[in-house]
Amino acid sequence: MMAQITTTANDPLQEARQVREKLISDGQLPQGVLREEIDASWRRSIGHGLSCIDQEAVGWQQSNDLEVLLANNRLLIDAATPELEYLVSQQGKGGLIILGNADATVLAVEGQTEYLKTFGLLDLQPGACWSESLRGTNALGTALVEARPTLINRGEHYLDRLSRFSCTSVPIKDPQGRVIGVLDLTRDGQMAQPQDSLATLVLAASNIESRLFGAFYPEQIVLAFHNRQQYLGSAWHGLLALSLDGEVLAANEQACGLLHLSREALVGRRSADLLGSGSVQFMARLLQGGVSSQQTAKGEFFFKALQIPRCANLSGAVAVARAPVPKQQSLEQLAGPDTRLARSLRMAQQGLAGHLPVLLLGETGTGKEVVARALHQASARADKPFVAVNCAAIPEGLIESELFGYRDGAFTGSRKGGVVGRLMQAHGGTLFLDEIGDMPLSMQARLLRVLQERKVAPLGAGEEQDIDIAVICATHRDLKRLVQDKSFREDLYYRINGINLRLPALREREDLAGMITSMLRKLAGEPVSVDKELGDLLSHYDWPGNLRQLEMVLRAALAMRESGETVLSIEHLTDSLLEELSSGHRQSGSIRESELELIRNSLARHEGNVSAAADSLGISRATLYRKLKQLRA
Repeated sequence: MMAQITTTANDPLQEARQVREKLISDGQLPQGVLREEIDASWRRSIGHGLSCIDQEAVGWQQSNDLEVLLANNRLLIDAATPELEYLVSQQGKGGLIILGNADATVLAVEGQTEYLKTFGLLDLQPGACWSESLRGTNALGTALVEARPTLINRGEHYLDRLSRFSCTSVPIKDPQGRVIGVLDLTRDGQMAQPQDSLATLVLAASNIESRLFGAFYPEQIVLAFHNRQQYLGSAWHGLLALSLDGEVLAANEQACGLLHLSREALVGRRSADLLGSGSVQFMARLLQGGVSSQQTAKGEFFFKALQIPRCANLSGAVAVARAPVPKQQSLEQLAGPDTRLARSLRMAQQGLAGHLPVLLLGETGTGKEVVARALHQASARADKPFVAVNCAAIPEGLIESELFGYRDGAFTGSRKGGVVGRLMQAHGGTLFLDEIGDMPLSMQARLLRVLQERKVAPLGAGEEQDIDIAVICATHRDLKRLVQDKSFREDLYYRINGINLRLPALREREDLAGMITSMLRKLAGEPVSVDKELGDLLSHYDWPGNLRQLEMVLRAALAMRESGETVLSIEHLTDSLLEELSSGHRQSGSIRESELELIRNSLARHEGNVSAAADSLGISRATLYRKLKQLRA
């Protein structure tokens, strides 16, 4: 017989208590009393074996190492901090503002924190997990299960001790569309205008996601766009992350909707395909700042560059250069006339063939990934996968799942069907671990075991899988010093340091003129040269960005040619680029020291205020922290 509930229209708290009483007495949840989504969540809670009468914060789980938890979620915390501060100023007097990660583990609690003691919420603190499987229906955990904004009103929490509260939560997604966290507003009593609170949180989550694009792609271009200019800067604008050669690296859900393309169809496309005719001139104009409109195959859109990397700003239209992507160079072509480099490359090739790991050292932009790909192509594994992983670009909280993958249901918010990790993707081929010196210590131990045992276990899976990979690592950092400082494992260092190859900086190479000629031929697809004045300018520049910067400069100059021109001169350089090349002649002293001094001075001027210092330098807080860590290493 269906249980009967006597409802009290004006007292949802009493209604919920009657539902719990029926649940306890009859052992089943009454039908048709709770809202559909709340009913589904309560039934999941019952399925987890939870009791709805939990008067005290007992049996709650907390992260064993709060410092590690916060460090692993630093990108999310940094991106969310401005929004937390704003929400506290606007909403904090009436409740709590809570930030959680993808597992519903609390990272921050702001606002009326006296609630925690007054109402017995001692388990609502950083490090405590509020997943639906542990706490039943609650906005943090349920929003992650549903992967959508969620309202839990007064009386709708599964646990009776939470009945007095009303909560609204919104999931936060990374640039790949994966849920990375959740933002929550909790209030005592009925939420009078829940849609207003929901709209506020949606906007805050959108701002966080915009910052995450910059944090995930600090050296790439981030564009916002919409078909109505007034929507730029809102929660509804589209976001694109573009590589410096114009490839779409990431897109948010709004971008997919505006362009009527799935994320899978959008990522990997060229920006010129999306922008249509005149894309070179449009990007050159857009990268100068401000809002620009462009007629595309999908209609007219208004664009604004939210992030312009230094090299992209200098090179103007680099993101949509007309030249085709050059084919993979051979080891002989990479060495050129440099006999010492040619010998080192041959030794690396032989070492890789003998199942030895290769360690590539060199400054940023010296072409470490290009060399790694050439070594792979020259090996017996050339027809197998080459999988590149940038250890510095993946947030610490995600690097484990990226490398090892996970099984379906391994954690709250995990993708249905699971994900194959990069290690298994490289099975049979070559794994390239770029910026290995920035890998977290906790991950170094797991990687060491993989390299020793050649076995991988995805998250949420008990069994291990055999793996067959060649390993190439690269870093611009001094690994020996990191070992001495205990920030890099000594045993891992010796495990990856089979054949050690240092790539020379561009300023150290004697064949610069030949490299420019060769690079121009590949980029332009036809014979193009530089005149003496431009050649002298290029040969005397210090090239802090090395090969990557040289390529961007040449791409920019090629984009400024008129039809039929085959000789480049300083007339083909933008004013900002000409000024940079003229003022950047080789100087004594350390570039790293100058950058560190610049950061120190900015922090001193702003009395240690990291946000203000980062703003004055034109970088994000996350980038400032990362640079300080790298420069002090």
